[in-house]
Amino acid sequence: MKAVKQMVAEVRKNKDKAVRKYTAVFDKIKLNNFRVSKQEIKLAYQKVDKKTITTLRKATKNIKTFAQKQLAYFKDFEYTKNGVTVGQKIIPIERIGVYVPGGRYPLPSTALMCIIPAKVAGVREIIVCSPKIKPVTIVAADLAGADLIFNIGGVQAIAAMAYGTETIPKVDKIVGPGNIYVTQAKKEVFGDCGIDLLAGPSEILIVADKWARPEFIAADLLAQAEHDTAAKVILVSDSKDLIEKVDKELKTQLAKISTKEVIKESLKKKKEILVKNLKEAIKVANEIAPEHLSLQVKNLYPVRNQRFSNGAKKYLNQLKNYGSLFLGGTSAVAFGDYCSGPNHVLPTNKASKFTGGLSVKDFVKIQTYQIISKKGAKKLSKIAKDFASIEGLDAHKKSVEIRESR
Repeated sequence: MKAVKQMVAEVRKNKDKAVRKYTAVFDKIKLNNFRVSKQEIKLAYQKVDKKTITTLRKATKNIKTFAQKQLAYFKDFEYTKNGVTVGQKIIPIERIGVYVPGGRYPLPSTALMCIIPAKVAGVREIIVCSPKIKPVTIVAADLAGADLIFNIGGVQAIAAMAYGTETIPKVDKIVGPGNIYVTQAKKEVFGDCGIDLLAGPSEILIVADKWARPEFIAADLLAQAEHDTAAKVILVSDSKDLIEKVDKELKTQLAKISTKEVIKESLKKKKEILVKNLKEAIKVANEIAPEHLSLQVKNLYPVRNQRFSNGAKKYLNQLKNYGSLFLGGTSAVAFGDYCSGPNHVLPTNKASKFTGGLSVKDFVKIQTYQIISKKGAKKLSKIAKDFASIEGLDAHKKSVEIRESR
């Protein structure tokens, strides 16, 4: 926090000059102009192969559809009773800042996940910052609907979006994951602008029984382990035999993966928890509250025209704490990372006990209003005066009384 505080303060004071300084120090690049121009966006499309662009478009469609369904549940309403009219309006946030990590891997999927819900919500202007930005990230941000794209990252990007510089507009809220410095910077600027959540390293917890396929489980554990050497992978099962089979699969599959060095570090912290039964497994999952929760047990698949099997419904009601839930062996977590629709910016470190992942609601404000007629004021007057007396707030009481005498 000491380093972050110093950097944030310097960017707040010296603006673009400080952003250039820290970009040169940490990203080892000297930038005169860090805004990605329309010409550079056009060039990025030429550098990215058509197959990749098609993939981005298809994922965009699924993410947008899901966000539109979410938005439908946030509605304006108004009602009147006894001369008192109250209501709420759903109002989009004016300007959003999106941070797209660009460290170990380019993450165009994060650009889609953060920008599309904001666009669907009706945000007027969306600013994107990403360090050493790759052409594929530029294309993803443009396809998703970003208004301005900047080739900067780290603490300086968060501070620049929070307070504004000569080049980068001040935003109302910052969303998107990042490393420990980015996370601390979001924590530092919170209050001066909004933030989504404080994301930590990737987490996966898999609950499985003897009917699960060990190769699926191993593949999902490896996929999340490759995000970061600090990633957390956990297997909870009532079958010792399954755990042993998964361990063998991990070794077999790891040998064929190009990111094995990162994964090996993650797997050193791997946890395997043997429980008596699935009831206990559910209890463990709810307590750990993982970012990604995968349930690979018997009787999860639908029959005939049912949307869910009875087993799936049961577990949906029992599982309470998770960032995103994946039911069934074929529900690979990677689908959620990229293209199924629900957001992949998710709570970690038990935060799913009090919040969900990034969604349309993060880009709108629920704002209330009231219109109180003379009849309504008369109806509410005694209650308000009594409360004012209880709390010892005399001016509150008199503000009601003055209306009684007019």
